[in-house]
Amino acid sequence: MNQQQTIEQFRIRHRPNYVAQNEEEIVFRAAFQAHIPLILKGPTGCGKTRFIEYMAHALELPLVTVSCHEDLTAADLVGRFLFKDNETVWQDGPLTLAVRHGGICYLDEIVEARKDTTVIIHSLTDDRRILYIDKTGEVVRAHPAFMMVLSYNPGYQSVVKDLKQSTKQRFASLDFAHPTVDVETKIIASESHLSEEDSRKLAEMGAKIRQLKGFGLDEGVSSRLLVYVARLVKEGLSPVQAIRHAIGQTLADEPEVQQSVQNIAELYFGDLMEESAGGPAEPQS
Repeated sequence: MNQQQTIEQFRIRHRPNYVAQNEEEIVFRAAFQAHIPLILKGPTGCGKTRFIEYMAHALELPLVTVSCHEDLTAADLVGRFLFKDNETVWQDGPLTLAVRHGGICYLDEIVEARKDTTVIIHSLTDDRRILYIDKTGEVVRAHPAFMMVLSYNPGYQSVVKDLKQSTKQRFASLDFAHPTVDVETKIIASESHLSEEDSRKLAEMGAKIRQLKGFGLDEGVSSRLLVYVARLVKEGLSPVQAIRHAIGQTLADEPEVQQSVQNIAELYFGDLMEESAGGPAEPQS
């Protein structure tokens, strides 16, 4: 398989379900056309990854995603020599593939990567748009359809893991937040096929639970977890059961915090609580 065939594997074949929050699609399209890299900032589960998948499909671009971590090396991004068929051959890494053939290179949770690794993207994020491969001596000029996108969660940011200003100021940024109740209702309903009435209750409950952040919860409940609740309800759990297992016991280990979440759940779904501690409620249509 040649490298062009390899990059084709990263295309998003089916349109992802995404509900817009603000003007993020307009900004993304403009940044792509202007060759301006982007940073997506926002809490866990607020839709950053789904958005980038949606835009890759909309722009008909391959999406090469790298989940960053502290052991990520420059070679993991750029590529390395491999021994194959009794000879040494060069294999492009995910970053080089996107640079060479066009596509979005998405470095997820960039603050988790080592500083000596992230510095290699600097020459791609200014007017040069080049990648120097020191092991081969090659200078790869970015394909016209190449775009660099980073993401991270400012809620977990620390001085040690913050991006350097020299990196930040090479990017435009999109701030993502938890959706409004109206938008989150649409997300829950479209992802789970739960009724709009119950989807709205979940969205309103999620907004209420987020008020516990800093009062026992390190992070507010994500839209992803609210969708999990809805899907569990569709599979036969009562709303209170689903909230207990998908939200309360996921977000907190302390029994008193879990109980606080359950108290909020009962405010919104007390009329649908199981009558006893026995098995799940009857499946809802």
